[in-house]
Amino acid sequence: MIKNTEKSDKTTGQMITVSVIGGHDADSKVEQKAHEIGKIVAKVGAILVCGGLFGVMEAACRGAKEAGGLTIGILPGKDKNDANSFVDIALPTSIGYARNAIVACSADIIIALPGSHGTRSEISYGMVYKRPILDCGGWDIEGMIKAGTLPQIESTLKELIGDIKAQRNI
Repeated sequence: MIKNTEKSDKTTGQMITVSVIGGHDADSKVEQKAHEIGKIVAKVGAILVCGGLFGVMEAACRGAKEAGGLTIGILPGKDKNDANSFVDIALPTSIGYARNAIVACSADIIIALPGSHGTRSEISYGMVYKRPILDCGGWDIEGMIKAGTLPQIESTLKELIGDIKAQRNI
């Protein structure tokens, strides 16, 4: 038997995932921005990942769906029915807030909107996992990429996706 000694990039051909994170009790202005960001994620051909519940998560999923995108919700509980109605693939974890590590780790890129402790934990996990994180929520944390306006978000997202695809030889 001949062994193939060449390393292969097992991620070649896989779609880009973008986790959109933010509060479940966001105001209408933040939800509108999340909705537009969801549209951008779909427009650039990425899969939107989120915590699958309400607020920023639901608004982003709604935007992605309206733009023809695919959405994944990483749920804290054990019931798929907990997902918002714009989640295509509901993944119950039964691990509560610990699912924030999965939301961050499953992303190629993270977009952070305003939120609270859960969002901050996802940002921290994203940094641990060395994911690029767009700061769209005034977090002002060292290591995040500031991208406040929708055109900035779209252009930065496209640039990051291009870099990832080049690394994966896609």
